[in-house]
Amino acid sequence: MVTQITEGVKISVDTVYQPEYSNPANDHYMFAYKITIENLTDYSVQLMRRHWYIFDSNGTHREVEGEGVVGQQPVIEPGSYHEYVSGCNLKTDMGSMKGTYEMRRLVDDEEFDVQIPEFYMVAPYKLN
Repeated sequence: MVTQITEGVKISVDTVYQPEYSNPANDHYMFAYKITIENLTDYSVQLMRRHWYIFDSNGTHREVEGEGVVGQQPVIEPGSYHEYVSGCNLKTDMGSMKGTYEMRRLVDDEEFDVQIPEFYMVAPYKLN
């Protein structure tokens, strides 16, 4: 698990390789990741947008951005958290992701970016 705190918002990421959805013979490797967004501040925040940088070990990279996460723009109360699971497909058996969430403080409508720490997606057999 990797974690990072930006402006009082803690992001934690866990990843898992999904062999049942992967097809290495066709250069298709599927990974799932679980994100926990914890609000350590004294005010409510809302996740507005996401911006991902996805790197494959063959040297290619992609950017993905859009509103919310998995169809939601959750409001996270002080001391509370929001979790979601999503996935990423790669053309190789290892890569990484990092990015930012655009958040909004509900008390004053101030927007700020929260860093998503870089995390690695590696098929388990690469670790032997």
